[in-house]
Amino acid sequence: MIFRTRQPEATVWKRFRSGTDGFTFVQRDGVWEAHVAANAERVVDLFYTLSEHLPPAIDVSVEDRRTDRVWTGEGIALPDFRDAIARLKVPLATYGGVEISAYTVEDQLTLTPQIELFAYSKTDRWAYFLQARGLEEFGALAEKPWRAPSWDRAPAPLLSESTVAMAERLSLTPA
Repeated sequence: MIFRTRQPEATVWKRFRSGTDGFTFVQRDGVWEAHVAANAERVVDLFYTLSEHLPPAIDVSVEDRRTDRVWTGEGIALPDFRDAIARLKVPLATYGGVEISAYTVEDQLTLTPQIELFAYSKTDRWAYFLQARGLEEFGALAEKPWRAPSWDRAPAPLLSESTVAMAERLSLTPA
């Protein structure tokens, strides 16, 4: 007779994720800050997924570092914003170089040009949302050894055109 132990639960996400999917969570001056570390596709997807927890109307700021163009908007409908981000997922994860912030008085989600995700809040709610998405909280995250910002030198017309289209679709104003 062969004795078997319980088989470990295997999911596609656990099997193919990077080993550093996690976040740090600290409080500074009454504001909680979460910094997420994962691969580019997962970070962009988390930005999109976590945005569902924002209120129905948000303020938005978009900066394309390649073209030095900046757009802002107030009172943007959350479903419209999420639709625009869904259309940009692949170019954002591929090229980087665009900073997008969605914020209210209480919360802020920011996708940096280096494809990093930051969440800020006056409460600790983002920690629970990140843990629910399978990320582990760490005391510190390892720095990326390939920090060279290749996005600021290489043209990415697809991303730049998509960013302009997003700004127009959301009626953002140039800053």
